[in-house]
Amino acid sequence: MLMTGSFAITNVNIVSEDAKDGLLHGYNVVVGPDGRIAKVGAGNRTGIPDGYHRIDGTGRYLLPGLINAHVHLFSNGKPLSATLTGPTFQHAVSAALHSPLGALLIAHRTKVNARNLLLSGVTTFRTVGDVGYEAVRLRERIESGKELGARMLAAGPLLAITGGHGSPQIALIGDSPSQNRKNARTNIMHGVTAIKIAATGGVTDARRIGDAGRPQMSEEEMAAICEEAHHAGLLVAAHAQSPLGVTMALRAGVDTIEHGCAMNSEIIDLFGDNPRSLRGWSALIPTLSAALPLVKLSREVTGVDEIVVANARIAVDEMVQGIHDAKENGIALGMGTDTAMTYVTQYNTWRELALLNEYGDLTPQEAIHAASAENARILGFDQVTGRIAQGLSADLLLLKRNPLNDWRAYEHPEFVIARGRVLQNPQIERFELVDNELDAMKA
Repeated sequence: MLMTGSFAITNVNIVSEDAKDGLLHGYNVVVGPDGRIAKVGAGNRTGIPDGYHRIDGTGRYLLPGLINAHVHLFSNGKPLSATLTGPTFQHAVSAALHSPLGALLIAHRTKVNARNLLLSGVTTFRTVGDVGYEAVRLRERIESGKELGARMLAAGPLLAITGGHGSPQIALIGDSPSQNRKNARTNIMHGVTAIKIAATGGVTDARRIGDAGRPQMSEEEMAAICEEAHHAGLLVAAHAQSPLGVTMALRAGVDTIEHGCAMNSEIIDLFGDNPRSLRGWSALIPTLSAALPLVKLSREVTGVDEIVVANARIAVDEMVQGIHDAKENGIALGMGTDTAMTYVTQYNTWRELALLNEYGDLTPQEAIHAASAENARILGFDQVTGRIAQGLSADLLLLKRNPLNDWRAYEHPEFVIARGRVLQNPQIERFELVDNELDAMKA
């Protein structure tokens, strides 16, 4: 059920880093007709204007909507076949995806998957590799009010080298600084609001052990992309999974490192002080949800080969150490899931928080912060969303249980509120077999 208009959530427990037990008890949150938070305060001191609809928050828990900084919308998270990701049929698959019929199919999938992200509680996200510009067009429809959806940054096709990660299925290909500069300009011309680079090889399309972290794009090629993106005011994300690949990407000026690696002193310094980046600093977006299932689940279940598993194991070890290094050194640490990859559904963003808690040793409060206020800052939305504060967009989740004690509280939100528009008891098609396997991996 969709509800619009002015409303207030009353007598609710707000999950907050400012409270000793992580909760502000018995608060009212008033949302005005513009979809922004008008008041936040203790219930006995925060009045509600006449005529406002009231949502009883007694015994409920209120949080900012989830922000997912690493999303793909071309698939739903069911295991991808080797035909789609392997080298044998990559050009045939790419031709099919970019055909008129394929474009219609991808546009439909994009709309459905974006909707499922919203229904699961993700009120802001960034795509980091699309087949074409279908996410850009969807974003424009959402911003114009023609579609209900989450706040989006849309990257369009990622930028890669010949034979590089993501190419040719979801990439524009360039093999020189000038070609890659042109590809960045092409994406910008099509209205993207983010840029993604494949700095190193990846896990799913690895052909040899060690491919996942092998540098692919040169520092000069990446610097040309960053320069064009930054001239347009756009942040640049880089898929990078090794110390050398991460170092090269940071030197080139990328703003976020996707996945990550164990950090040395140069990497740590570049994250904190990166003169070629858009804002003078860079951030880390780990994605444990994408690699861990390939390591923890049997190959009979995932359908991947031994080379992919070996690369996934290396990537997980590097990523986990990178999370610890970021936390210890005060590096901006966000959250992404790599949705659409094998076993990364569009509705299970909450699982990444649980993995950050379990493997990255983030406290529940720190994991929630990464997926809300910190991701908002990293993506440039901190003056718009990410916190429950007066003047910010009413992007909120109302849960029946305390997520500080039980991550599954996120699994079935009672209310998802995006820009002040209220969805009550949103229903999502779930994949029982996928969820059961992920539950077994946890056990």
